[in-house]
Amino acid sequence: MPPAIAAVRFATPTTHLRLQSPSPSHHYHSLRITSPLATQRRLACHVSITNDSSLSSSSEKIGSKVRVKVPLRVFHVAKSPELDLNGMIGVVKQYVGVWKGKRITPNLPFKVEFLIPVEGQGKPVKFFAHLKEGEFEFLTSDQ
Repeated sequence: MPPAIAAVRFATPTTHLRLQSPSPSHHYHSLRITSPLATQRRLACHVSITNDSSLSSSSEKIGSKVRVKVPLRVFHVAKSPELDLNGMIGVVKQYVGVWKGKRITPNLPFKVEFLIPVEGQGKPVKFFAHLKEGEFEFLTSDQ
């Protein structure tokens, strides 16, 4: 015996049907029918075209050497717990102010890679920290 339609609610562009099963426990099942128009609208909303000059200036900073100029402690480095980054030199690896082509406002937009020497290991330990623009200064090639 097919389930009986208990309620039909029309909402554009998606139609929701509520189906009641013939069992005495009266379980309800939801069925969602999406029209092709809804898919087209959803895809159109994901398209974003930006012409922001600050985005290009941020991408130019990737690969630059920076020095941390504020006292800043990190606790996520396994080989060196409670590490102070003040005065350390690192390289900007990523600007995370743009996500999927859209401008976002992260609290710590610059991902910086640092290397610290650890006794007993031949090569230094690499770790990343996310920093604000005011927490570091860019180094020129002669520094």
